[in-house]
Amino acid sequence: MGIVKIENSILNGTVTAPPSKSAAHRALICSFLAGGGSVSPIINSKDMQATTGVIDALKRGDSTLNCIESGSTLRFMIPVAASLGKNVTFTGEGRLPERPVGEYLEILPKHNVKVESNGFLPLSISGKLTNGTYEAAGDVSSQYITGLLLALANVDGDSAVILTTKLQSKPYVDMTVKVMADYGVYVKETEFGYLIHGNQQFKKLDYTVEGDWSQAAFFLVAGAIGGDITVNGLDMNSTQGDKEIVNVIRNFGGNITVDDNEIRCFGGELKGTEIDASDIPDLVPIIAVLAAFAKGKTVIKGAERLRYKESDRIESVVQNLKLLGAQVQETTDGMIINGGKKLNSAKLKGFNDHRIVMAFSVAGLYIDGTVEIDDAESINKSYPSFFEDYNRLGGKADVL
Repeated sequence: MGIVKIENSILNGTVTAPPSKSAAHRALICSFLAGGGSVSPIINSKDMQATTGVIDALKRGDSTLNCIESGSTLRFMIPVAASLGKNVTFTGEGRLPERPVGEYLEILPKHNVKVESNGFLPLSISGKLTNGTYEAAGDVSSQYITGLLLALANVDGDSAVILTTKLQSKPYVDMTVKVMADYGVYVKETEFGYLIHGNQQFKKLDYTVEGDWSQAAFFLVAGAIGGDITVNGLDMNSTQGDKEIVNVIRNFGGNITVDDNEIRCFGGELKGTEIDASDIPDLVPIIAVLAAFAKGKTVIKGAERLRYKESDRIESVVQNLKLLGAQVQETTDGMIINGGKKLNSAKLKGFNDHRIVMAFSVAGLYIDGTVEIDDAESINKSYPSFFEDYNRLGGKADVL
């Protein structure tokens, strides 16, 4: 169990956003279905290892597919494997076996796929997925919708995905539709969900992965609280929902400027605001840190699904903020933070959650004394070089 010790410091300078994990997952699967083509750049993170590992295992004809700790890999690849008629068992590590996959237990058996699972991992499938009408809830996880779209382009006949509830985290599905279109496969959005033709041919191509707004957010918030950070390699025309961090920081009163593919953020007079996180759940940990340094009340709502991530991120964030001396109240779908109070040094929990560790490493920059966070190695899930970039910008992070 690694511990990172954070000393008070200020981040200044320029950093290049790492390649988008979300876009890379989708491109790797499209490339696999195309039968060739490269996908780059890719970070050698655990989540990327999960997707490339499952794809390689399918190519070898393995019967067990280890998704490590990647929920995206798991929920994308279950229907994709079913579209190929594979008889396989999905496994995972860490908290992944505790994360639900129940939607597929309801959906897939109606379309010729036998599923054996108690609602969690391990999960075994057999049979070849057929086309038709798929009813799916939109407020459980957009990952189910992405998985179905990727798979249904690969089956015989046309299909419809009908959303039985409002789709949350829609930008992630928008990204799926965009990446699929890059590979020559088309999905039509409708009032009720999505229409997709079967037997579409994914094009072989060399795919360039765009910069990751989710990871850039940590450094942009560090700039907003008190540094001066420029992040390059970002696309303001991206379908990534987490580019909303630009508007979030502006709503808090931070100074942020956009120039081509560079985003600069530097300190302003931060004031509390209200955030609907239903489309940007991954940003909640770092938004909560920003709120702790903003004067007045911030309400974060619409984040119920955070309870089923690598940790219960609502509970994790609230617990750590309280240890730092922040005034925070947990709610069913988020939290209320009364910010602007001087925070104290503390020993924090990382909860084996990469976004918790990175978010509170940003908080530690602006606290007198030392902040310690355990499970520091969890950053390897998505951004292994985070602390290298952090220290290069002037941070003082000592990973033990």
